[in-house]
Amino acid sequence: MNKEKIIVALGGNAITGKHDKGDIHRQFSNTRRSMVGVIEILKKDYNMVITHGNGPQVGNALIRIEESRHIVPTLPLGIIVADLEGGMGYMIQQCLENKLHDMKVKKEVVTILTQVLVKKDDPAILNPTKFIGPFYNEKDVETLRKHRGWVMREDKGRGYRRVVASPRPIGIVEKDTIKLLVEKGIVVIAAGGGGIPVYVNEHGWLEGVDGVIDKDLTSAVLGNQIGAKKLLILTAIDKVAINFNEPNQKFLEKLTVHEAEKLLSQGQFPAGSMGPKIEAAVNFIKGGGKEVIITSIDNAEKAFMGKAGTKVIP
Repeated sequence: MNKEKIIVALGGNAITGKHDKGDIHRQFSNTRRSMVGVIEILKKDYNMVITHGNGPQVGNALIRIEESRHIVPTLPLGIIVADLEGGMGYMIQQCLENKLHDMKVKKEVVTILTQVLVKKDDPAILNPTKFIGPFYNEKDVETLRKHRGWVMREDKGRGYRRVVASPRPIGIVEKDTIKLLVEKGIVVIAAGGGGIPVYVNEHGWLEGVDGVIDKDLTSAVLGNQIGAKKLLILTAIDKVAINFNEPNQKFLEKLTVHEAEKLLSQGQFPAGSMGPKIEAAVNFIKGGGKEVIITSIDNAEKAFMGKAGTKVIP
């Protein structure tokens, strides 16, 4: 009998904290810490896929590219995401392998570069909204628009930034390989940063899209396509709240899909923060999943035992 499959989606703060400078030593330290809860869940005998965010790392990579563009050729976003899938996957994989070694648990871990299918005519491609990379002064905006073809917008009074497409994920190219490995008991690290966005052209070839995909939405699609029944979304907060940061703020322990959709339609979960996580939870359950838990990295095990976090159910 196959063991139950679970998707564990690590937020960007799992590797680079909000106030971290992001040096590689701190990233490894944070990754080791984030593996504690993962290990405890693995001990409960689940077959696991780990996904992860890459927001801070993409920003740093773009700054490196901008600062060196007069020396070496620039890279498209798809290649940057692929590079980070490999580099961050290496960190997570090694940290998890070392923890398993200390526990004398024999379990293989592997990282899979993951291409994620999107629609070529997704409206998000024509209307980029996802802020990425460094901030620029207003005087530089027109030059960037003219000479690099970038779409530039002001980011909440902090300066101007590039915005890129964030199309919706509709499928995972490597789903069968991931499913095969997971069912063999191998821990798979996949869909880093939401995966590499691609579409199928008129010849049946895969073509890259210059954009990024939300990691939680991709995690829900991946979970459905490999038959996972649980999705654990680890982020910076302990519980989901409505009326966030208001005097009448209320933390939620449980949400049905119907309640989640109603609160989404009321604007309780903004697109730039909790919105995609709630939407991913709804999509996952509607696609065949049984349970989604949203909580902080430090509370992963407690939430899994029903003692913390917010649970989304059918």
